[in-house]
Amino acid sequence: MTSFQDRERAEEAKFAHDADTAFRIQARRNRLLGEWAAERMKLSPAETDAYAKAVVQADFEEAGDEDVIRKLLGDITAAGVDTSEGEIRAALEAKQVEARRAFLG
Repeated sequence: MTSFQDRERAEEAKFAHDADTAFRIQARRNRLLGEWAAERMKLSPAETDAYAKAVVQADFEEAGDEDVIRKLLGDITAAGVDTSEGEIRAALEAKQVEARRAFLG
């Protein structure tokens, strides 16, 4: 019985660790994506930092990436920069890879 309980605890710990890792990678990706968008909008370093944090916060609005994509598309367009949803999705994919590499090193 203890072997099964140990195994169960190990699985629960692994699940918690994997969920935490995924959350951290996604937050890092969103920060990188915010920095990418801020560069496109020609924001100052202070504005870039604040904007990157706002992008990370935007991801808590709803499940999935649509809230972040919507924010970026609206903000970049409002700044008068020509962009498309496809370009933002491509940047999101690229930043996902970059964040995963940086985190898992």
